[in-house]
Amino acid sequence: MSHMLERIVADKVLEIAQARQRTPLDELERRVRDLEPPRNFFSALTRPKDELRVIAEVKRASPSAGVIREDFDPVAIAATYRDNGAAAISCLTDARYFQGSLADLSAIKQAVGLPVLRKDFILDLYQVYESRVAGADAILLIAECIPQDSQLLDLLILATELKMTTLLEVYEVENLLRVRPHVGFPHPRYTLLGINNRNLKTMTTDLNHTLRLVDMVENREILVSESGIRSHEDCKRLMNAGIHRVLVGEHLLRQPDVGAALRKLMEGDG
Repeated sequence: MSHMLERIVADKVLEIAQARQRTPLDELERRVRDLEPPRNFFSALTRPKDELRVIAEVKRASPSAGVIREDFDPVAIAATYRDNGAAAISCLTDARYFQGSLADLSAIKQAVGLPVLRKDFILDLYQVYESRVAGADAILLIAECIPQDSQLLDLLILATELKMTTLLEVYEVENLLRVRPHVGFPHPRYTLLGINNRNLKTMTTDLNHTLRLVDMVENREILVSESGIRSHEDCKRLMNAGIHRVLVGEHLLRQPDVGAALRKLMEGDG
């Protein structure tokens, strides 16, 4: 685990403890029982088959880039993504390092009809309930942050029980090998496998990272390439390797017109 990731995880542990003090777990469990079922994030990303599907990300800032977009309206951005071909929305909810919030996610879910992924550093069952209460249809689990298989399996089981999709993300080859047997557990239609192209030690991105690891993934229909995707040509390279799902955020958010940027990413200049 990189030094930055260690800091984030340590801060997140404290944040979870504080959240438990504010809202006890049994209160979240009660609220979950009254909710409508989540939207089907898995199907949104895997159907139609062999067609480019984009998870478009909403985030104000990141530790590596600082503030990405000054005129930041999460709902307006998500609606623009929807109107220009996104299959789903990813919303950064970490406050300290990404200037996000669960309130952003809830507002997006209420205003935009697409499935919404909570992108955060999820370590605890409490956060899974918290995500569902806020309106998340899917959660991100980062293998580099969850070193114990028992902890990972507990999170996967609870997410599936709550009918939420899990995007299980890896960077290191060792972690891909470790989590590969758990992809699709406990139900195959609730887990996607993400390969992060961002080196968590140097914070640089390299699209070739996905292409180097793709042969280690048996089912490419559930594979998502994350970060470092900046052009239609990048998408074509991935599709030629059998990868039709991408998560893109920073590139789109740096463009004056995020909708036009998304269309160009998906369709090219033609």
